[in-house]
This record gives sequence, structure tokens and C-alpha cells, in this order.
Amino acid sequence: MNSTERVAARASQGILFVLLMVLLGIAGLANAATVTIRAGFPQLNGGQAPLWTISEAKLDRQYGIDLRPIYIPGGARLTQTLVSRDVDIALTGGAVINAILSGADLIYVGVAVPTYAFSLYARSDIKEVPDLRGKVLGVITKGASSDHASIALLKQYKMSQGKDLKVLYFSRQQDALAALDKGIVSAAVLSAPTTLMARRLGYKELVNIGSLKLPYTFTGMAVPRPLTRQNPELVKSFLKAYVAALQIVKEKPEVAKQALSRYFGAKDPEIVEEAYRSFAPLFPRIPYVNEDGVRAVLADTDHPKAATADPKDFFDNRFLKDLESSGFVKELYGGR
Repeated sequence: MNSTERVAARASQGILFVLLMVLLGIAGLANAATVTIRAGFPQLNGGQAPLWTISEAKLDRQYGIDLRPIYIPGGARLTQTLVSRDVDIALTGGAVINAILSGADLIYVGVAVPTYAFSLYARSDIKEVPDLRGKVLGVITKGASSDHASIALLKQYKMSQGKDLKVLYFSRQQDALAALDKGIVSAAVLSAPTTLMARRLGYKELVNIGSLKLPYTFTGMAVPRPLTRQNPELVKSFLKAYVAALQIVKEKPEVAKQALSRYFGAKDPEIVEEAYRSFAPLFPRIPYVNEDGVRAVLADTDHPKAATADPKDFFDNRFLKDLESSGFVKELYGGR
């Protein structure tokens, strides 16, 4: 190789080195732009379809986040995990409001299911709700959504926990159903698809609490309040992915059902269909927090500070308002 060829070879190597550095730099920027978000959820039910659809449709990477859904049974336990910052966001219900009343620095930034998505299933000797007087009712976690649903339902019949019936608390839907089947409780507050499992065991739905359309923060999106100040873009990116997932759940049910099937670990299409059919009509386009839903939780909790609390102190809709005013939501739905 003569001197001219050696110079040319060195030049080529230099160019390749520069190109390699550029490519590595681009890859590094791409990785740096993706932030991991640990999102906790408390129950395996259809209310988590949008969260799971984010992963199924790879929407997280599209909006610059790496979503890690984490199952933490029970709304109260999940809320404690959020307080300790072991998760970044919790998709849960009224337990968050109890925590805020107790001094936790949390806030709702959205609510995907704005009513009680539960049904009451009972043993054959219970023909109507008043028949539960003197009996035992099974609910999921004291101070969380299932508990609040039972309180709201009993109010419709001028009944209350403790006075008219006893309550037994469980951490999982499946445990409440097992207690119903063994006769430990006379009725249980269940959500889909556990409702299907109850019917397969021969139990009938006594009341569809969701059909009463009582406002409630069933599946709220709660974050530590400091996060909204320190990293508002992270909150906004998550909500972008979530709102995009809502659109898919509504208009591409096959994708949502794939997500449900994956997280349920179920090959039974009836279980997936039960979960999807029960929750899909409840999901809004934009998951704004409704003041009436927060007020309902405050009315159902026995926390001593609830009576004087202002519902507006528990939520922040500005991130969703920004998404709507920017045209993001309208674009998702093709201008509709």
C-alpha cells in the first residue's frame, strides 16, 4: 500500500469513527428521552384495560416513557406504596382520599372510571339487600373502592355497616368470592371478571351497583403532588399515553382484549369478554376528575376530617385540560 492509499484508508477510518460516534450519540439521546414510570394497580379487573393497553400497543415508547405496570393487591396497600414513592403513579380509588385526609401529599390527575363498577352477589337465601341484616358482607380493603361501594349501596336502603350487618375485608376479589362460596360471607361486592366466576359457581347478581350511576373515583390516577411541580412533563407524557389507550379501548376492542387476556393470564374468552363488556362503556374520552366523585368518597369515609374537606383540594385537571386545548384528543379521534 503506497502513501496515498494509506492516507485514504486513514481518512475512511476517521469518517467511520465519526459516524459511529454520531449513531451512538443518537441512541444515547433516545434512551435518555425514555423515562421509566412504575404504575401500580390494585385489582385484576377490566378497569385496568387502558393501563395494560399502553403496554400492549407500545404507546409508552411513542410518548417517551417506559411503563412498568405493577400489581399491588388492595387499594389501601397500593396507596401506601405510592406514599413511600415505590411507585410513581397509582391507579386506584377512594383509598387515596383517605390518605390525603391523613396528611399524604398526593393528588389525582385523572379518573378513568367515574362510578362504582361493582355488583353485589349473594347466596341463595339473600333475595334482596335488606335480607343482609345480621349477616356478613365481603368487601375488598377497608376504606377503598369496594368498601365505599358497599356503604353507598346500603345508604340506598337506609342501612349501614356495623349497625345492620358485619363486614369482612379481603385483599383480593378471588378471596371474597371464595369466602362467599364457603359460606363465610352471605354476599360479596365484586367487579368483572370475578362476576363471571361467581355466576359459574351458581350465584346471581343481586344489585349492579354501577347501574345506579353514582359518582365516584373508582379508577383514579394519583401521583405524589411534588411530582406535578418537579416533573410535569412526566405526568403529561403518562396522560398522553393513557388518553391514547382510552381511544384504542373504545375503537379497537381486539387490542384491549389482548391486553386483558395477557394480564389475566386467561385463555378463556368469556372472562376477557366479561371484563371488557362491563368496563368499556364507563371509560370517558378524557378522564377528568369530577368534583362530585370526590365529594362522594368524602361522604362515604369515616375519616374525621372528611366533613370539612374541600373536594377541589384533591385533584388537578390542568394536565388533561392542556391536552384537550392542544387538539391532542381531537386528533386521536380523527377530528370527531
